[in-house]
Amino acid sequence: MSQPAPSRPLPESSDGWREEFRATMKLSWPLAAANLLQMLTYAIDVIFIARLGEAQLAASALAIALFGLVMWALSGLTGAVAPVAAAELGERAPALRPVRRSVRMALWLAVISGVAGMGLCLMLGPLMRATGQETAIIGMALEYNTILVISMIPMLINNVLRSFVSTLDRPIFATAITAAGIFVNALANYAFIFGNLGAPELGLRGAAVATIITSLFVTAAYIIAIRLDKRLHRYRIFGRWWSPDWHRLWHITRIGTPIALTITAEAGIFGAAAFLMGNIGATQLAAHTVALQIAALAFQVPFGVGQAATIRVGYFYGARDSEGMKRAGWAGIAVGTGFMLLTAIAMIAIPKPLLAIYIDPWDPKNAVLVAFALKYIVIAAAFQLFDGMQAVAAGALRGLQDTRVPMWIAAFSYWVPGIGLSLYLGFYTPLGGVGVWIGLAAGLTVAALLLTSRWARRDRLGLTARP
Repeated sequence: MSQPAPSRPLPESSDGWREEFRATMKLSWPLAAANLLQMLTYAIDVIFIARLGEAQLAASALAIALFGLVMWALSGLTGAVAPVAAAELGERAPALRPVRRSVRMALWLAVISGVAGMGLCLMLGPLMRATGQETAIIGMALEYNTILVISMIPMLINNVLRSFVSTLDRPIFATAITAAGIFVNALANYAFIFGNLGAPELGLRGAAVATIITSLFVTAAYIIAIRLDKRLHRYRIFGRWWSPDWHRLWHITRIGTPIALTITAEAGIFGAAAFLMGNIGATQLAAHTVALQIAALAFQVPFGVGQAATIRVGYFYGARDSEGMKRAGWAGIAVGTGFMLLTAIAMIAIPKPLLAIYIDPWDPKNAVLVAFALKYIVIAAAFQLFDGMQAVAAGALRGLQDTRVPMWIAAFSYWVPGIGLSLYLGFYTPLGGVGVWIGLAAGLTVAALLLTSRWARRDRLGLTARP
């Protein structure tokens, strides 16, 4: 970590397409790997909690449903520091003071929004009662949730620090720290859920304690990495942490709020689809869940490419280099879409081995579930390309600090053609669950086409002209 930094970590305006593809890949793969590892962290929680029993697993699922949605949305809000810092670097690298102030205000925003997010998550009780959950499940979920919410602020701080190290060309730190967090999380779950290693046996509460310990470990790891790396330490982002910069705080909030709302709209359509599938049948819902998990696993790669596109486009946006913006955006879209083409082929060619990640597709007792899942996964393969395209196109537009119109595009695409078609085909035609999935595919396709069209027209729309 203490190796000297190269003299210029930023892209040059003379870089060609080959260099841009190479830079995009270099930045993308650690971010995509960190996203996949984060999913593994959540999977470990489920594995340990499942050993306590079905009731505890159901209780934790209810709490995580709300906590995860709020956390994901606020990560979009605080992650808006990435395009802001990237533009400052592109304009006047190394931009020590501007980047330091932007990151400091993003850390402020992490704390402020984290407190608000904790308040929202503490509304879980009324939400569960309104939806008719069992009294015993509600009690366990509230006990778990009350401890879990403490981890929200350190998690949001970690999101800001991850954005900082990635923007400063150190995305591998995010990968390594997330990987280390997996081991800490597993060890803490093992200790506090079951009372091992001298820890108290806390049951479901122990899983929440493990999450807090893991989030604090990740915070400490980022602080140490930033302190030991010469390029990162130069920015002294923790210096004068009490000093406000209200203009930057408002700027990050203005860019990040539409991102948070876009994430909420996207998460909402999949949540709504689960309720629709539940009304069709329990087996269809189970098959939907498995197929969607496979699609979500594949999505982590273009999601990482989209994060990289935000940073790459942001560099050139700050430098007012329209040719560089074009190359960075299209290179990201090509990489993300190309990967999803491979996953689409895999879903069609080897669907059962993919299903085997979550269930045994060759077990006769799963025959009906597998039959439904195989239908859904074929549709998932069809929308893989558009899912990757919309994720990276949105990321490229964020690099231009264009988030408000993309928010409306996403909300319209997901909820009008998306859920609208799911409702009609799922309940007013014989298609059933297949119809719901066709609706999801339609929503993602419309979003991809509209967002990519907006990216293609960026110059005509005046998006590349930095104030």
